Amino acid sequence: MCGIFGYINYLTPKSRKEILELLVNGLKRLEYRGYDSAGVAIDGADSKNMALIKKTGKVKLLEEEIANRSADLDMEGTIDIHCGIAHTRWATHGVPSEINSHPQRSDSDNSFMVVHNGIVTNYKEVKTFLQNKGYSFESDTDTEIIAKLIYHFYKLHPTYSFRELVEQVVQQLEGAFALCFKSKHFPGECVATRRGSPLLVGIKTKNRLSTDYVPILYGKEHRPHGRSEVPVLPRSESTADIQPLEDNEVEYFFASDASAVIEHTNRVIYFEDDDVAAVQNGALSIHRLRRSLDDPHAREITTLKMELQQIMKGNYSHFMQKEIFEQPESVVNTMRGRVNFENHTVTLGGIKDYVSEIKRCRRLMLIGCGTSYHSAIATRQLLEELTELPVMVELASDFLDRTTPVFRDDVCFFISQSGETADTLMALRYCKQRGALIVGITNTVGSSICRESHCGVHINAGPEIGVASTKAYTSQFISLVMFALVMSEDRMSLANRRREIIEGLRKIGEQIKEVLKLDPKVKELAKDLYQQKSLLIMGRGFNFATCLEGALKVKELTYMHSEGIMAGELKHGPLALIDDQMPIMMIVMRDPVYIKCMNALQQVRSRDGRPIIICEEGDNETAKLACKSLQVPHTVDALQGILTVIPMQLLKRDSRVKGDYPTTQALYLM
Repeated sequence: MCGIFGYINYLTPKSRKEILELLVNGLKRLEYRGYDSAGVAIDGADSKNMALIKKTGKVKLLEEEIANRSADLDMEGTIDIHCGIAHTRWATHGVPSEINSHPQRSDSDNSFMVVHNGIVTNYKEVKTFLQNKGYSFESDTDTEIIAKLIYHFYKLHPTYSFRELVEQVVQQLEGAFALCFKSKHFPGECVATRRGSPLLVGIKTKNRLSTDYVPILYGKEHRPHGRSEVPVLPRSESTADIQPLEDNEVEYFFASDASAVIEHTNRVIYFEDDDVAAVQNGALSIHRLRRSLDDPHAREITTLKMELQQIMKGNYSHFMQKEIFEQPESVVNTMRGRVNFENHTVTLGGIKDYVSEIKRCRRLMLIGCGTSYHSAIATRQLLEELTELPVMVELASDFLDRTTPVFRDDVCFFISQSGETADTLMALRYCKQRGALIVGITNTVGSSICRESHCGVHINAGPEIGVASTKAYTSQFISLVMFALVMSEDRMSLANRRREIIEGLRKIGEQIKEVLKLDPKVKELAKDLYQQKSLLIMGRGFNFATCLEGALKVKELTYMHSEGIMAGELKHGPLALIDDQMPIMMIVMRDPVYIKCMNALQQVRSRDGRPIIICEEGDNETAKLACKSLQVPHTVDALQGILTVIPMQLLKRDSRVKGDYPTTQALYLM
């Protein structure tokens, strides 16, 4: 959940006050990710040393600390060339504290500074090595070993460039990380690298750039045999870099998320694993230590389609609330240009060249984590029905732990809002190595999953800033439904079923608007759940995924225990938990499993349970068995999960968190 932001101005005069404002505002754009401390590092007032400012708590507290130290920082002093780095930290190694916050430093003189997202899995071995060399550590983090290791290499190789030192460091690290370095020995320079954790750079110039792509450079010792066309990195400085054509003024913005740079520039480069990007004398170059055969020769500059207003909260109290109420539009955007409601056809341009191959496959595998996993569960039944293929749904982490057999005639779907989910990305590479066809379902153009898939579907939900996924879930749901419709387009026996679902999709946006009108009633229900210790959510069939998704968000955002239960499993243990004190929600819709759900409801009632029921509009027979009820519009059974999940998203309560990150105010549970 950490956030990286770095800013380099080259021949672009800025005061320290302006630089610090840029860095702090960059961190504010990343606040949605959740964090417990923040920090910045800039050049000191004498321009020879570096100033390090860190604070436990919110970015606002860091801002206040900067103001308190303004007298020592020469805030009005103008700097033509400068590098500053900033970070929001979510504690993984060491408790939240200023000493454990980032940037982490190499020594008391602040020779090298680093900000780090991810986890270094071999940090104990590296730490032991450095301790044996006489280094002492002041923090409990895995990040401090990176700062001290680059300092160690600097003392061993004082003639190495900043980029070469970073290359030496990353060769010693294992795990997933994104890193951004600053050093007083290399003023005005910045080096960044990534492996398994997202990182990009935004580029801002007054004039056009010298090129629309940056060639990848390789060291001679890592040059692949038989690949003479691969550019080779000499020991001397290379001119294969990016810089302005007409003047040298340029600004670079390193960030872990595009939302932090969009207000400054829409031109970005997304880094690949093991890229080492260096800014020196205002020029950006990208280097790699080794090359795989499918590596491109360059990194292209991408123009972001995101607008600044899309990442602003507007009149909503938090991003999550905004994204919940955007769903009537986001689901329509997912279908726009793909579903023809007049002739009942569906076209997915991203996979159309692969449909015949997919139809010949042995099985479909849907792989994801968290909410994306639940969207796969929600649509599995329909996929099995319309494709008549076996469908496996896998948690990415468990999939990797089991080293699951994968075959060349498998089709593997990898579902991720960000397209950067580490476990999902590793599972993708595992399947790709075994020859399976890879289909990406993402919300982020240019993401790692997007780039590494053979084909895919972009869900077009728009930027999702809130940590707890809402509109991405419903758009993933609809994307997989559209895929099922594409796969069954030539089956006459399924024509009526397809037409029924497409008509349901036509109405779904307006029906979501109707469900959102339940907001005041949901607020009243939330008062009954206030200060409860647990919540059980039950359903089956197409609505079981809604139970899992609702329970996940209750746990994630309220720190309250919640469990999604298959209603058919009540008699196999969960029934023992039911009494008049246990909060219970049940989803009972007029679908093929209605009678079975009613049986479960009767079991709950017989044990003095007081269920809150989500049912269809006008279903008074079911509603009268509820303690309280919420009624949603009728739709085709395969699309019910889109409407039944909305009340869960709207479920507000006063608790320990807010909709975007931990605090002490009201929230939306999903």
